Amino acid sequence: MILSAFHKVPVGIRYVLMSAAGFALMATLVKLVSEQGIPVFEIVAARCLVSFVISYADVKRKGIAVFGHNKKLLFARGFIGTLALMCVYYALATLPLAEATLLQYIHPVFTALLALVFLGERVNNYTIACIFLSLSGLLFIAGADLLSVHHQGLPTLSVALALLGAMGSAIAYVIVRRLSKTEDSSVIILYFPMIAFPLSVLLLGGDFVMPSFDVLILLIFVGVFTQAGQFGLTKAMQTLSAGIASAYSYIQLVFTVLLGWLVFSEVPVMTTWAGGVLIICGALINVYGDLKKKY
Repeated sequence: MILSAFHKVPVGIRYVLMSAAGFALMATLVKLVSEQGIPVFEIVAARCLVSFVISYADVKRKGIAVFGHNKKLLFARGFIGTLALMCVYYALATLPLAEATLLQYIHPVFTALLALVFLGERVNNYTIACIFLSLSGLLFIAGADLLSVHHQGLPTLSVALALLGAMGSAIAYVIVRRLSKTEDSSVIILYFPMIAFPLSVLLLGGDFVMPSFDVLILLIFVGVFTQAGQFGLTKAMQTLSAGIASAYSYIQLVFTVLLGWLVFSEVPVMTTWAGGVLIICGALINVYGDLKKKY
């Protein structure tokens, strides 16, 4: 019965669900592994090694040039994406899953501002509303929870790095929009682990921690679930409009909150719920504005 119902779901939505589940499981495993004493840079290196093997095999399968055409822009995308990933993983390791994930959804604010400055795209009223609601939500999430007993806010450094990760993701997204005109998606994806792996190993230095067999398996699955999430997102973008795919992608928050509760016994506080509603509403308003403009 469940399988029959699943087959009735449009293919594009299935890919969105696959992407959301993949990224939510990746975030959960990153936090789980970090609690076993594995440094963030080591987690990044392991994730990128798995991603490199899978991406390189895909590029060779397609029979296309590994290094692409616009090498400078590809390198920039890989480097900025690497810094963003490191910030995101640090946030996942030091913040509750729900809060760390919600802070990532501030990226439409950065994307809009970057598109205005570098692409000359006009900021419409929907985007202005998105920025206002997203920043209001940020204040709720990052500030002290006035409804809690301890009145304790989130760690400032973790919040700052989560926002830097969101900004880095926005920059990478703008670059990918330019690269998609000349480069195959597999080459764009491959450049990320090509740069991230050696850089993370360099930054790790002598802090390497030998993982146990169980932790090693978890590290491998960090890369596997990330790749599944990226594959699902790419296929969703190919079968749905970008706006609709983005709107449905917020199901990841449901998966993340559920996993945070099941694995880490994390229950978001009232200000997180309030801030999350504001951020999601802002993002969906922005998506609606894009769809209205196109149709």
